[in-house]
Amino acid sequence: MATAISGEPVPVSLIVIDPNGHRARVALTDFPFKIGRQADNQLVLRDSRSSRTHAQIVREDHGYVVEDTNSRHGVYVNGAKVARHTLKNHDRIEFGFSDSYQLHFSTESPEAVRMLEQFPGAEQMAKFEGIAGTPGPASSLAKLRAVLEVARALEASLSSNEVLTSVVGAALSITGAERGFLLLRKGDRLDMVVARDRHGSVLAENDLRVPRRLIHRALRQRRELLSMNFDPLESQGEGPERSIADLELRSVVCVPLVKIRTGEERETTIMSSENDTLGVLYLDSRAGSQDLSSGNRELIQTLALEASTILENARLLEEQRASVKLEEELTIARQIQQGLLPRELPSSGWFRASGSSLPTHQVGGDYFDVAPIDSDNWAVVVADVSGKGVSSALLASLLQGAFLIVSDSGAAIGRRFERLNHFLAGRTQGEKYATVLYATLSRGGTLSYVNAAHCSPVLVYPDGRLEEMETTGMPVGLIPEATWDVAERTLPPGSKLVIYSDGVTEAQDREGQFFGMSRLFEAISAYAGQSCQVMHGKILEQLNSFTGGAEQADDITLVVVEFHA
Repeated sequence: MATAISGEPVPVSLIVIDPNGHRARVALTDFPFKIGRQADNQLVLRDSRSSRTHAQIVREDHGYVVEDTNSRHGVYVNGAKVARHTLKNHDRIEFGFSDSYQLHFSTESPEAVRMLEQFPGAEQMAKFEGIAGTPGPASSLAKLRAVLEVARALEASLSSNEVLTSVVGAALSITGAERGFLLLRKGDRLDMVVARDRHGSVLAENDLRVPRRLIHRALRQRRELLSMNFDPLESQGEGPERSIADLELRSVVCVPLVKIRTGEERETTIMSSENDTLGVLYLDSRAGSQDLSSGNRELIQTLALEASTILENARLLEEQRASVKLEEELTIARQIQQGLLPRELPSSGWFRASGSSLPTHQVGGDYFDVAPIDSDNWAVVVADVSGKGVSSALLASLLQGAFLIVSDSGAAIGRRFERLNHFLAGRTQGEKYATVLYATLSRGGTLSYVNAAHCSPVLVYPDGRLEEMETTGMPVGLIPEATWDVAERTLPPGSKLVIYSDGVTEAQDREGQFFGMSRLFEAISAYAGQSCQVMHGKILEQLNSFTGGAEQADDITLVVVEFHA
């Protein structure tokens, strides 16, 4: 059980939020603490859907436990249905309906409780009848309670909207205003977020009858907005004052909410530029003027600054959640993309291959595939889509799907490229294109290929000679009318074909120098007599040694094909 430093149990309580948004704090002193719609419960839920005795909180050696007392609709803690649950600070308790009561379990510091008990006449809130208020400026006790409620709301880590509601309630209590509204700036308009009267009742949006354009115009003109007092008998002219007089308002308090820049010194002035204005805290009264003495003015400005901080924290939290969600989705996309690469490559027989593709970001625009056409023919394809990121990865997946079903050879390969090019050019308008090397190799050693502006593959002869193979056309998806020639040659047994993307030759070390063609040729020559698996591994090993772990700007794809009679 939670204990104070003195060894006595730490006082615990419930923050009770009713369906209308009213908040109260109920101390937990008598156990079992029964909750339900029946009148003899310690906390009465004025909701016909709740059970007569819906739940109870009991005190045990290890802490406080909430129990479902065979209710009809159940008890939920932090969104999960429970029969019995040991409570922790800030746990949220609900009763089966999102629009019903909501309780937040809270452990209070003994110092805060002792501070409140020192003031005579403190309201008894255990029965949750609401806080009675009288018109006019609040007493020192009421001001203290109002500020403490905001602090408690922040401590309980409730939603930003609930904390902003507490801010409006505190401002009403401090100034003695009749109505309070919190409006947030959305482009050229002001959207209402909180609307309450001094009794805590929710107001309708049309209860703010002052034209919002007047508030917005005042913000743009950077006029002093903190206090505008009007006598309806004196206002005879036209303009904003006339509008306020027509509404029989005696006074208005309107405090801008300014942006708080994380990592910089906080703004301590109330006014800021229009672009730095998040919204306004608006209060008004019909009965009389509001108390804006020096101390109250400072409290209102502090509340406005606190609301601004809450909004900034909510924005940062939303950005963080969006970033985490995007990161998770990209991780899944990477796993899917890597799963589309061939899992096993032939390591024996007349056709052998070894390959890999390493994206620089979560997802990449490179891909390769090696697949049998039939028992006497194999196909290999390597593609590099322009650009980076998700759009390039999507196009790479599209190309992979297009070539998965390819079984053409000879001149038919060129016609397939033309159809694919026409499809891409018509949909990407030339903004996305790809370089592609597609080749088929027969058991007799006939190599037929189309090189759509991809890096020239390196043919390694059995005697160690190296030869770059020419391109046969332009990239796919760039010009709708483009055509491609199909090149053919016969490979002697023991030949290898090294196919790579420009991420290999353009890999950089920490000084910004490129790996380049010369180093690639040296690595190929050094292992020309080895198997395709050894050559592939050694080239990547030298590449990694050269870059020294430096971050790369492009995906790195390398495929080595080996032919045997």
